[in-house]
Amino acid sequence: MSLTGPEPMSTSPLRRVAFELQTERRARGGYPPGDVTPSLRRTHRMIVDPLGLLLDAHERHGPVFSLRILNARNVFMLGPEANHFMLVSHADHFRWRDGGFGDLIPLLGDGMLTIDGDFHRHSRRTMLPAFHHERVKAALGVMEEEIERALAPWHDGLELDLYAWARELALRVAMRALFGFDPDAVRDGVAPAREFERALGFYGREYWLQVLRGPGTPWRALATARGRLDGLIYAEIARRRRSGARGGDVLSLLPDSEFSDRHVRDHVMTLLFAGHDTTTATVAFFFYELARHPEIAGAIAAGDEALLDQALEETLRLYPPAWIGPRRAAEPFEFGGHRVAAGAPVNYSSWASHRLPGVWEAPDEFRPARFSPEQRGRIPKGAYVPFGGGSRICLGMRFGQLEIKAIASAVSERFRVELPDGFRLRIRQTPTLGPAGGLPVRVRVAHGRRED
Repeated sequence: MSLTGPEPMSTSPLRRVAFELQTERRARGGYPPGDVTPSLRRTHRMIVDPLGLLLDAHERHGPVFSLRILNARNVFMLGPEANHFMLVSHADHFRWRDGGFGDLIPLLGDGMLTIDGDFHRHSRRTMLPAFHHERVKAALGVMEEEIERALAPWHDGLELDLYAWARELALRVAMRALFGFDPDAVRDGVAPAREFERALGFYGREYWLQVLRGPGTPWRALATARGRLDGLIYAEIARRRRSGARGGDVLSLLPDSEFSDRHVRDHVMTLLFAGHDTTTATVAFFFYELARHPEIAGAIAAGDEALLDQALEETLRLYPPAWIGPRRAAEPFEFGGHRVAAGAPVNYSSWASHRLPGVWEAPDEFRPARFSPEQRGRIPKGAYVPFGGGSRICLGMRFGQLEIKAIASAVSERFRVELPDGFRLRIRQTPTLGPAGGLPVRVRVAHGRRED
């Protein structure tokens, strides 16, 4: 088995456009019907309201349909049967690398989100011990230390952006628990947390800005931040290889593997991204919903741990951070009475599937009781997929769940959060879901507690 990994992919926007056009020409007749005429309006809606666009197309076309976004004709498959088909029963019909996740390669490289086949299977086996139940449980101490540090300045009446607060907290936890990095260290004038945030900012820009190159562009900012982070990561890899220093973190498993320095770096960056963005989004949306449902917040604060678990699961239903799963058909297949050709870009969307009226009663309402023991059995197989599924289910799922629950418990038992009058949640979705413009809240000390 080769461990050299895949060949590097071009990041040229023009080559990507040409590739999609050639793929569509070769796949003549291999797409389901849908909305396929070029449309700037549709493309813009995919940026600002993808959920509405996908649910509308599902209502008109059924569980499998085509949408042309920019130049590319994409296939979307929505609903429980579609999710099970793509993630479990026919997962080998799809590739990850040359699907939409390829857009992350300029920052992440060839980590777990952008590789396939034997190289992916070997990478997963290598890193799996770091996410074993006992190792994840051992990371709880780091989580609790960072949570206490982050909550120390909170007081009654404090106003803050809860989303920004959670982003800093989750990144510090990921850096310490997963990689043994000191988030406060500044090496050679580089602060890793700040550079990572700067690099991620590229993916929040409009499509049209992302294709620009040259000085002053978002691309140049991404490349500069990546270069600074690479310097730190490669230096740490070299130090560990040279010294033999090891620990309980993921990075300690990789220098002794058969991976090149480049692929160690790529796995580090991918796990930093996944362990940071998903936790951040879920924490923010969880407290947004609790602020709107004080009776649920009160029960959780009183110690109802079962309700806490159900509320977190319902948050992931309404706002799954990894809201879309872009793939590419590795071979022709049929689904829902339609043939899809090899090479076609194919996507599932947990966000849209979790909001289908025919699957979920009152799908837009926050109802944690859906996940009570009495009601959970009614959820169809494949209907709930916040972490994906099958052999490529999220590697760090247990780690993320433990961290989110630790944050939710620590905040809920001490504080309540209130939304500003008239606040209206807007969601941005590149590359993961999050509250657009942050989540402004006012902190209140929980009833029956007093500040020290």
